[in-house]
Amino acid sequence: MPDDMDVRDRIAPDSIPQLVTQLATDARDVAKAEIALAKTKARFAVTRYKAAAIRFAIAGVLGLAALIALLVGAILSLATLIGPGWATLAVVGVVLVIAALLALTGKSALRAGPGA
Repeated sequence: MPDDMDVRDRIAPDSIPQLVTQLATDARDVAKAEIALAKTKARFAVTRYKAAAIRFAIAGVLGLAALIALLVGAILSLATLIGPGWATLAVVGVVLVIAALLALTGKSALRAGPGA
């Protein structure tokens, strides 16, 4: 075939429907591949975030256990000075005051709205 021949002259008229059919098939295959890739990426992200969430949960449980141990230690230390009942009351009272202050500041932060 000469190089100066137009592209339209090199394509047989009956092959145009075949090319359109092939184009549609290729487009469908590309779409399926993109969907499969997106699913794989989503599975990978879920697996990664699941592992991170498990680590955060374990860290939270261990932190809570450490806080409980600290409070028990405070009660035992104060018990030698003021007795076990008063020591328990004092430690629980302080913890409840801290919890109330945190709840009030959280409530006021919600009232202030976003960005405050």
